[in-house]
Amino acid sequence: MPTYTYRCHQCGHLFEVWQKITDEPITTCPKCGGPVKKVITSSMGFILKGSGFYATDYKNPKKKSDNECCGKTHPCDHPKRCCEK
Repeated sequence: MPTYTYRCHQCGHLFEVWQKITDEPITTCPKCGGPVKKVITSSMGFILKGSGFYATDYKNPKKKSDNECCGKTHPCDHPKRCCEK
């Protein structure tokens, strides 16, 4: 649910409310009962929660060819050092 910020015109009280998008906006201040107006605030940005998303999650597995080693397309000079990890 989105968080909306409101400011009271009478007392200046600033408060946040979690509301559905379809809910009616708040019209009265919970502190003094005066009229309130929605305040436009900058959001914190896009936040991912959970295990995350990585470029390797949906990558097609590539099979190494005989000429490919260490991500290179030419034969490797040091196959024992870099390919057998």
